[in-house]
Amino acid sequence: MIHSFLAQKLPVVTRILKENGVKRAYAFGSVCSDHFNETSDIDLLIDFDEHLDPVTYGENYFTIAQSLESLLGRPVDLVTQRSVKNPYFRKTVEQTKTVIYE
Repeated sequence: MIHSFLAQKLPVVTRILKENGVKRAYAFGSVCSDHFNETSDIDLLIDFDEHLDPVTYGENYFTIAQSLESLLGRPVDLVTQRSVKNPYFRKTVEQTKTVIYE
């Protein structure tokens, strides 16, 4: 389940992700639960194309974060697949994650 706040903007969100080398993206946390409200941030887990060079990877990461915060009008916590090392955090993400782009 994705809250309607994000669901309504998914066409633009997915365009931003695609244009910046993301091959898969998931929403997780409160935006995928009944706990989402007017003060909630948006949690996204993204997986970049493995062929991106490090400079492009970094530039695209910040472009996505800034573009989504501007579009959504609230903070976006952007987490990459390869940065999730903590097994407890990974388990928390897995409990609510929902595919938004593949």
